[in-house]
Amino acid sequence: MSRNLNYFNNNRIVYKRNPINDKPTHETNQYMFFEQGTHECYALFASKAKITTFKSLKWHLLVLWYLNPQLDQDQFMVVAEIIANKPNGFTSFAIHADLLRKIVYEVSMLDLDEPPKNKLRKVIFKYGSGLSKEQKLSIVGELIGRSKRIHEDDIYDCMLNIHDLGKKINIKQLSLWLECSTRTIHRNMSEELKREKELLNKQL
Repeated sequence: MSRNLNYFNNNRIVYKRNPINDKPTHETNQYMFFEQGTHECYALFASKAKITTFKSLKWHLLVLWYLNPQLDQDQFMVVAEIIANKPNGFTSFAIHADLLRKIVYEVSMLDLDEPPKNKLRKVIFKYGSGLSKEQKLSIVGELIGRSKRIHEDDIYDCMLNIHDLGKKINIKQLSLWLECSTRTIHRNMSEELKREKELLNKQL
């Protein structure tokens, strides 16, 4: 089920933002490349992958609260209810209303002077780049493979792109797209990333 983003778009709820302080090492009309990576890119709902855990749901809500300082608590609760409503296509599970209110309250009480912890991104594709998923994967593999330093977040980003192609994720595919050995993939895959791989494969 595709996500229902109508409320977000109609009410100008920000759910993606490019880096604002970090400068790309290399930039083209289609992408920005950060050799050391950046934590400043927020791109919620860019992948077809759904929110599968309460921890992930809370992180998504925290990012939305951070990116939208104009929201009051009532408006934020509406946003949370839309995301938590399983038929809207954001989550893979249902959540009780009382638990959702608890999560929303906890998020709204957090100090947002510091940005929410975010995954490291090295390649950020520009909106309307016109590139297919296969082309994006090829560019990511070429750029990251050239740097010879594979990070766990590089693997996760590749996993999401393979998932969006409707293909099962396996170690061999990851090593081919990232132009590295299967040993490198195994060495950089945490238990959490292995669980995420299984969750993504189950969504197909």
